[in-house]
Amino acid sequence: MSSRLADRTLVVTGASSGIGRALAERLIERGARVIGISRSAGRLPAGVVPLQADLTKREEVTAAFRRLEIIDALVNCAGVAYQSKILDGNPSDWEEMWRVNVMGLALCCQLALRHFPKSGGRIVNVSSMSGHRVPPGGGFYAPTKFAVRAITDSLRLEVKAAGLPVQVGSVSPGFVDTPLLDDYFRGREEVLQQTRASIHMLRAEDVAESILHMLETPPHVEIGDISLRSSDQRV
Repeated sequence: MSSRLADRTLVVTGASSGIGRALAERLIERGARVIGISRSAGRLPAGVVPLQADLTKREEVTAAFRRLEIIDALVNCAGVAYQSKILDGNPSDWEEMWRVNVMGLALCCQLALRHFPKSGGRIVNVSSMSGHRVPPGGGFYAPTKFAVRAITDSLRLEVKAAGLPVQVGSVSPGFVDTPLLDDYFRGREEVLQQTRASIHMLRAEDVAESILHMLETPPHVEIGDISLRSSDQRV
């Protein structure tokens, strides 16, 4: 399959499961060299170069990026989701979501820029529809995804002001049937079963295809954000 991504080097965080794994597999099919950053490096798809790091630990992330040479793109797929309310949620859940979804993502963006060639590169952040509106029970998860949206927009403005040939964008899916949902509906398994029965959810592969579209556009085309949801999902 001919692709603009053939022989390119891309870093994918969270590549051991869900959207990150689906994307890594498709990049391999297109002839790309994929470096997967994950806490579970042993679970990465075949052909992915493993780079183990816990995104909640700044020193591990920094050490991982020091091992890199030239890369052409970064896709931040790693994330955690707990339905933890601000009213009475567990602050430990808040902290983990903030450290992975926000701090870890921003740090990866900053470090990746140092490894882009002079010709430029691309960054795609996996956000969520929860970064565009707060759903019922959004709790602390939605604020982390609003932050991802702001980080994406801020970074885009910064690289333009600095004259860097870097495209920055995001993809914001609704419900995607991945292991992330098991954590999000933790303790509410019946609700998850009902949701799966009533909604034909997006698959990880559906989101991966949208990310591929962003990565494969010509250098003069920059997609800011793709919002996608199942046609069964109301909001």
